[in-house]
Amino acid sequence: MAPIAKPLVVLAGPIHPDGHTLLETEARVTVCPDLTEDGVIAAARAAEGILFRIRPNCSERLMSACKQLKVIGRHGVGLDTVDLPAATRLGIPVVHAPGSNSDAVAEHAVMLMLVAAKKTLAIDRATRKGEWVERRALGIFELKGKTLGVIGVGNIGRRVAHIARAFGMRVLGCDPYVAPDELRRRETEPVSLDQLLAQSDVITVHTPLTTETQHIINAGTIAKMKPGVVFVNTCRGKTQDERALFEGLTRGRIKAAGLDVWEEEPTPVDHPLLNLETVVCTSHIAGVSDEANRNIAVTVVGEMLRVLRGEKPQVLGNPALWPRLTHLT
Repeated sequence: MAPIAKPLVVLAGPIHPDGHTLLETEARVTVCPDLTEDGVIAAARAAEGILFRIRPNCSERLMSACKQLKVIGRHGVGLDTVDLPAATRLGIPVVHAPGSNSDAVAEHAVMLMLVAAKKTLAIDRATRKGEWVERRALGIFELKGKTLGVIGVGNIGRRVAHIARAFGMRVLGCDPYVAPDELRRRETEPVSLDQLLAQSDVITVHTPLTTETQHIINAGTIAKMKPGVVFVNTCRGKTQDERALFEGLTRGRIKAAGLDVWEEEPTPVDHPLLNLETVVCTSHIAGVSDEANRNIAVTVVGEMLRVLRGEKPQVLGNPALWPRLTHLT
């Protein structure tokens, strides 16, 4: 009797070696060299699983063209690059790795706060030029005793809150999907968005990108912020209106910003925000570390293999599909 062939899984980009090795224990694995939509379709026509990284988006057209698909994996936490309604209509489970890079993102967010508070980049440049003038210290402030507002108190937001409290900060939390008592357990004071904006010396955003959160930071919300606030964003670029953010920074409502995410990525080099010394910039790298890369790869591969074995995943990105997954044990 011929052995049963392992299912084919296509990787839309390389993953951590430990995740790749784990996947190869139960699947045939190929890394797609062409990360256009057509390139992935060509590589995955016979695939039972596709693991997406940054490109391309997981579209309805792509999924429909791959008739053998049994599972979609998203290398990371966010699912905004996956057409979840289409996956649900097509009966394809979508798995991902929530919480797997939370420590990396939380540390990065706090780093951006500190760099903004301590004017680290400006002082670094001045020091290299031999400029040890007294005014170099103007505007530096401590986090201790300040109020931090956390918008979105999930896996990452709660970690940021924990770190901030160790600095001696008061921490406010706004999250309509978390009950007040749970927000308190997550080391934040439950408040409305307007209360958070008005009281916070530092604001950090940790929400998924949804229709509710797109441009949650806009001209209206910036106008409600405490003058001289520091703004940090490490979640998704489209949660911020960058034109309004630029206006807030240049007019002094916002003292400084630490941005890891952008409305358009890669960010154009002539973007107005990049010309401001009050903006600390990184390139959507908050969730990246050696540890996080391994955690993400091993977690999402494990979830994909569960589905391919006929088992239910532990986390499902399109939970409306659960009633149709009776074939999984």
